[in-house]
Amino acid sequence: MTGVPEEVAVPSRRNPTLKVIKGAKAGVPSAARRRLVNRPVSRAAEPIEQVLERLDQEPVEDPTETGDQTVVGDPAEVEDLPEPKPAGAKGSTGAGGKDGRPTAAGPGPAGRGRALAALLVVLLAAALAGAGVYGHRWYVDRATEQARREAVAAARQAAVNFVSVSAASVDRDLQRITAGATGDFKDEFTRGQGQVRALVVENKVQSQGTVLRAGLVSGDRRHAVVLVAVDATVKNVKAPDGRPSHYRIQLDLVRDKDSGDWLVSKLQFVG
Repeated sequence: MTGVPEEVAVPSRRNPTLKVIKGAKAGVPSAARRRLVNRPVSRAAEPIEQVLERLDQEPVEDPTETGDQTVVGDPAEVEDLPEPKPAGAKGSTGAGGKDGRPTAAGPGPAGRGRALAALLVVLLAAALAGAGVYGHRWYVDRATEQARREAVAAARQAAVNFVSVSAASVDRDLQRITAGATGDFKDEFTRGQGQVRALVVENKVQSQGTVLRAGLVSGDRRHAVVLVAVDATVKNVKAPDGRPSHYRIQLDLVRDKDSGDWLVSKLQFVG
C-alpha cells in the first residue's frame, strides 16, 4: 500500500534476533530496508457462537459430588439459608454465644427453687413487718383508749371527793382529796387545808355529792382534761335541812409514772 507505514523485522548487528522497524515503506530499495522477514500471525480468536455451543455440550456437575446445597422447589418460595460457619468463628451461634463467647445458661430447677424460696422469705418478712406495725398501732390505740377511760373515772371520783366533806370525818375527807392531787393543785390545797378544816368544823358542814355527767375534753396516755357535772346536798348551821347545789368542775389530770394512777393537777369551777 502506498504512503502507509509498515512494520519491518530485521536483525541488529549485536543481536541476531529480529527487531521491528517502524516507518518502512513499500518501494524502498532493498539496501535501505535490508531484509524483510515474515512474522507468524496468531490464530484468529474462536467465534463466540462456537464457545457457547461447546459449553452447552459439556456435562453438568452433580451437586452431591461437589458438596453444594440444592434447593428443591420454587426459589421465590424458599428462604435464603445462612452460610454455615466454623464453630469457633466470630459470629458463630453454636455452643458459644455471639463473637464465640459462651452464652449464660438459664436457671435450672434448683436455681428456680432457690429463687422461689428467697421470694417467699421476702414476702414473709414484709408480712411480718406489716403485722408488727399494725400490731403496735393496735396496741397504742387500745392503751390510749383505756387510759382515757381511767382518766374520766378518776375525775369523777375526784369531783365527788372534793364536794363530799363532813365535820364528823373532816380529816379523813381532806386527806382523801390530798391523796388524789398533784402539782399546783396539791400545793394550794395543802396550804389552805387548815382553814378549810376550821370552816367545816365551825359550820357543822355536811355535804354529799353525786356525779351527773362526765365528759373527756382531751386526753392521751399521760394527760387528760375532763368536765364533770355534780349535784350536792349541803347542810350547815344556817341550812339544817339541807339545800341542793349544782357544780360544773373542770379537772386537769396527769398519770403518775410510778403508780399509774391519775392525779388532779388543776381544779376549777366553770359554772
